[in-house]
Amino acid sequence: MPALDVDLDEARACFETNFFAIIALTQTFIPLLIAAKGLIVNIGSVAGILPYAFGSVYNASKAALHAYSRTLRVELEPFDVRVLVVVTGGVQSNISRTHRSLPENSLYLPLSAEYERRQTHSQENAMPNEAYAREVVAAALKPKPTKWLWRGHQAFVVWFTRAYLGTWLYDLVLPRMFGLHRLKAIVKGRASKKSL
Repeated sequence: MPALDVDLDEARACFETNFFAIIALTQTFIPLLIAAKGLIVNIGSVAGILPYAFGSVYNASKAALHAYSRTLRVELEPFDVRVLVVVTGGVQSNISRTHRSLPENSLYLPLSAEYERRQTHSQENAMPNEAYAREVVAAALKPKPTKWLWRGHQAFVVWFTRAYLGTWLYDLVLPRMFGLHRLKAIVKGRASKKSL
């Protein structure tokens, strides 16, 4: 959903699932994790890194999870508890099971087709979920797991771009992927008609 059209109750529910539930689970199980010198595996997303259009709340919840996990890793290091964040790209799932329509007054109505495509975009060429699970478990079971694991469709591309080219490229590519450059032209056209 575009950031301007987000339902606040749905936004809160998304954060409850993707962020606050993780805090609650971590606090509940930390005595066992410390005793076992265990590993916390948090499932992040490339959406927490990208300005992935029409997904601002989900993106923000995953960015919050990344920041929380990074800090948690530093704070738990004295107790020999490790934290692994899986930065997940496209993986076959039911993430797009709930269809959401643009509100009648949305500023993004001219992009209805692009918005509809965006709702299922993560499932295009998605990595099979069983392969993803096997790779994540294998990485987590290593004697010294990495701090960040990038898995899923396009995860490596996002990692490479961020590491070697910079995030400016996301601001150039993603608006074009979902028609925002076209919307800019529409808005300018409307403004010039009004000024005549």
